[in-house]
Amino acid sequence: MSFTSYEPATPRLQRSELAVPASDAGMIEKAAKCDADYVFLDLEDAVVPDDKPQARKNVIEALNDLDWSGKTISVRINGLDTHFMYRDVVDVIEKAGKNLDTFLIPKVGTAADVYAVDMLTTQVEDAMGLEKRIGFECLIETALGGANVMSIATSSKRLEAFHFGVGDYAASMRSRTTIIGGLNPDYVCEGAINDQWHTSQVQMLTACRAFGLRAIDGPFGDFSDPEAYKAAARRVAALGYDGKWAIHPKQIPLANEVMSPPEKSVTHARRVLEALDEAAKSGAGAAQLDGKMIDIASEKMARNLIAQADQIAAK
Repeated sequence: MSFTSYEPATPRLQRSELAVPASDAGMIEKAAKCDADYVFLDLEDAVVPDDKPQARKNVIEALNDLDWSGKTISVRINGLDTHFMYRDVVDVIEKAGKNLDTFLIPKVGTAADVYAVDMLTTQVEDAMGLEKRIGFECLIETALGGANVMSIATSSKRLEAFHFGVGDYAASMRSRTTIIGGLNPDYVCEGAINDQWHTSQVQMLTACRAFGLRAIDGPFGDFSDPEAYKAAARRVAALGYDGKWAIHPKQIPLANEVMSPPEKSVTHARRVLEALDEAAKSGAGAAQLDGKMIDIASEKMARNLIAQADQIAAK
């Protein structure tokens, strides 16, 4: 290991993340009772400009009046290029900040974007005398954000997670698609369909793991196709992502299923630890299990799976 290391962000279970338009009070109330690990109330893309002031009031009421226990509750603020953002931050913190876990910052392009929100958040928290500090999560959904993902990852001590926003990312990259998430059948290599977002997803994941953040995959637009959703979730789960968005309640159980480590994998991980423990007692640094060599790297991978399973069980 390098002598340089970064502490992991605040641990949160984030397999499933429900996006809720803050302009719809009825949907917000239902979200408080859903099975998602994480809910974000959206003041940005899901709300038209004329409805944003009322949506902000809905968020404040929901944070103060509804029971969000057992969930992480977040608010997606408007972008720094709008005149709505500062009021989102100020009003939400002043009137309901003690009940908020994180701000989700959209379309982050540079580390300075996070710094700006951090400065404003800190000033309002200090003015209100709030002891609990609000965490930050960043949406990486532009070419600029993708290019600066490493510097963004170290932009604030509040940072907890990155989210890959495939829709806006595709638009920013001028990709020839109108699909939000999933595979593009035109992106082929020797007859095999590949994932055109793989490189960007790995780059974001690398930044997260290097600097102690969680990695979350964004929306899958076709909520009428559960199998395609699960296929997209399996791809990012295999890479090492912690969770995936749900833009419809019917996607929540799909995310919880796929983003949880399979029971057989957890059982195998425990056997790996047992085999290595036996090897260590005999003075060996490596062992064999089911005809395969295992060593200290195997132990680290096994402990990752077991830790995730234990976190789910604790919920």
